[in-house]
Amino acid sequence: MATATTADQTAESVPVDTDEENLTAVLLDPEAIVRDEFNAREHDTEPDADLINSVKAVGVQDPVSVRPRPDGTYGAFKGWRRTQAAQIANATAEAEGHAKRQIKAYVRADLVGRDAWTQFLSLIENHQRQGMSPKDTLKAAELSLIGMDEVEQKKAARALGLKRGTGKRLGRAQQLDDATLRRASAGGMDLEQIAQLAEVEDVPRAQDRLLKALARDEAEEGGGRGHWDQELALLKAEQDDRTARKEAVAALEKADIPLLPTQLAYGEKDTAHPLSELTTPLGRPLEEDNHKGCPGHSARLDDENRPVWYCADPAEYGHKVRPKPKPTKTAEDEEKAAERARTTACNQAWKAAAGPRKEFVTRLVRGSKALPEDAWRFALGVLLDLPSFYGKWAQRQEAEDVASFLGVKLPESPFERVRLSDLVTLSKARTAHVLFAHVAAAFERDMREPKGWNDARMQVRFLWEDPTPQQAAYLLLLEKLGQDDKGSYRLSEVEEQAVAPHRGDEADGEPAA
Repeated sequence: MATATTADQTAESVPVDTDEENLTAVLLDPEAIVRDEFNAREHDTEPDADLINSVKAVGVQDPVSVRPRPDGTYGAFKGWRRTQAAQIANATAEAEGHAKRQIKAYVRADLVGRDAWTQFLSLIENHQRQGMSPKDTLKAAELSLIGMDEVEQKKAARALGLKRGTGKRLGRAQQLDDATLRRASAGGMDLEQIAQLAEVEDVPRAQDRLLKALARDEAEEGGGRGHWDQELALLKAEQDDRTARKEAVAALEKADIPLLPTQLAYGEKDTAHPLSELTTPLGRPLEEDNHKGCPGHSARLDDENRPVWYCADPAEYGHKVRPKPKPTKTAEDEEKAAERARTTACNQAWKAAAGPRKEFVTRLVRGSKALPEDAWRFALGVLLDLPSFYGKWAQRQEAEDVASFLGVKLPESPFERVRLSDLVTLSKARTAHVLFAHVAAAFERDMREPKGWNDARMQVRFLWEDPTPQQAAYLLLLEKLGQDDKGSYRLSEVEEQAVAPHRGDEADGEPAA
């Protein structure tokens, strides 16, 4: 199973059980050992024939780990299969002409009463020896993290390659069916990624798309999980859209308003018309308020899941259709329809890309490493040149993004005013991190909506096809910082499309802001 990478260290580098390094193994009678109640492995707990034959021949070579029990026995939380093999070997020892053997064991009296940590150590052991079923792994990880105090939970999460808070999602991951779990594990997903898959599993082809993104990350130099994060953001955006549609449909059902189908059977005529095309017999415009009492009052949902009001059959219910020439569908109309669909998709992708981008900025400014020189030089350039968007953002006095980047909690009440400088821990070593968080927050506010305004042309522009030079420089900077950080962040497809005309500006000496 692949190992997720944290900001500055991998799971393998985190020591999780240094206590046994200082212990001396003792010899125990295998019959005095039982399976610990918090052994992580619940399935495939029996030793196989190869293990039994090996133990009969040479005994158990590696010590098992046990906890003392009140009845004088010991609970094996690591090495239960080897213990069972030793019990079987001893049971047949006399008949097969060899002596019974004791078993080496680390007796962990320090773990008595520490059930969550015991289960976690058992989970690590079973992964390193013979992989448990994915469902056992998820269940053990979730239960052990729930039962730990904050210090142990942080240490265990790092060792499992989990981000903070992922443990809470492992319970949902257990609801994935066995086939999905096996495929996810075989495809290289780690615990965190399986938990994220569970969050978006109801989106069509979610697992296929995430596995392809994971393969792209692994195929590229430096690894990282930039493609995974971008694909996950798109899936979450699609999931949000599906959720919004369900809520809109439920609201219509609650109001007893029929939702008209968007596609009709072959040969079936669509008699419905939007109210904007209808009038009363006397020519008065029809709107939602004066049409609610009509038996044909109904709706369809637009691209943003907002209701568009219709009458299901204006002729039957006495409405007039406003006269207008029958439109003839042309190639130009089809091009416009395709462009509208493209605009909707790009707008959605632009909003989704903000999630991974902000997460990367958060990792940069909260990390223990020095901020990369490219980042702090970029921030100083903005602070010295004061581009207009930065001034507008400063005038709004919006602190939410800065606080989020730096991990500072703002007052919940909007009437309680505080200064960020009183909340942020300021030090010489962290100055660059704070300044970059400030500048990044201004950019994120400026790029929040996919629509912008082109001052030169005095017209609306879409940022995904016409970003400002400053916005493009910001995206290109993050791309470079992500590449330098072993591919931990990559631009999304829609961001790559936006910056394509601006590539090479840095080499030409164009200022970032």
